[in-house]
Amino acid sequence: MKTPLDNHAMAIERAVAKHYGDAGLLNRLLAGLDACGLDRDSLQPGDLAPLEEFHIGGREATEYIVSQLALTADQQVLDVGCGIGGAVRYIADTIGCRVTGIDLTPEFIATAKILTGYVGLSGKTRFHIGSALSMPYPDACFDVVITLHAAMNIADRNALYQEIARVLKPGGRLCVYDVMKKSDVELVYPVPWASSPQTSYLTTPEQMSMLLHAAGFEVTGVEDRTEFAIEFFRKSLSRTGSGGQGGRAHPVMGRTAREKFSNTLDNIEQGRIGPVQFMAVKAGHSG
Repeated sequence: MKTPLDNHAMAIERAVAKHYGDAGLLNRLLAGLDACGLDRDSLQPGDLAPLEEFHIGGREATEYIVSQLALTADQQVLDVGCGIGGAVRYIADTIGCRVTGIDLTPEFIATAKILTGYVGLSGKTRFHIGSALSMPYPDACFDVVITLHAAMNIADRNALYQEIARVLKPGGRLCVYDVMKKSDVELVYPVPWASSPQTSYLTTPEQMSMLLHAAGFEVTGVEDRTEFAIEFFRKSLSRTGSGGQGGRAHPVMGRTAREKFSNTLDNIEQGRIGPVQFMAVKAGHSG
């Protein structure tokens, strides 16, 4: 059974929603599609790939994660912190399973639903506005949960992973792909997930392992994706500087995208942070 949020958690979530919220988001995304010469009435799921995923590595990172999860069409998958639904749509389209996305930011969910309708995947997906700490789902209802660059905005990590464990079936699998702390040196802000330290809550990989274990997970794989991230940001910044597609405002991060990307690359290269991917299994047996 889900647990209610306390006042401190709700205050943090309001600040996070304010950081991401933007009434002009959908219009910028549609303008980006128009600039690419895409007809909204005949969009295919792959057409959205350059615009819809903003974790480090974008679609390439999502493809890599999905390749490791060995998903099947009869499974129920949940994306916690789904943003505008890029990974949800990719999994629904390529695997054929039912995929649910939940996110704190109303503008993200509204945009996710509209884009999903454009590409004809509404029947395989559902999206909800809600807190990752108190999700509106029954116990043990998902086979797989993914969370891609969402936990960096969540202070109470114990509550997060306990809630994920609650909605996962016994033997269910979890993939966490997050930016993690590698030193105690203060980050250079802004970064994509936070404008200041007040909404940035990073853990070390060692802390992550302990958190998952405490929530009832067995960690089955840990992969440092730092070199992948450095290459990704260098390419992204090169495109921005060349005046191509990257030269316009990023549809989600707006005109501060280049500064956020540059700061993130600097933070990674200086050893302050790095993206790490965890694979884990909930204790118990499926079926």
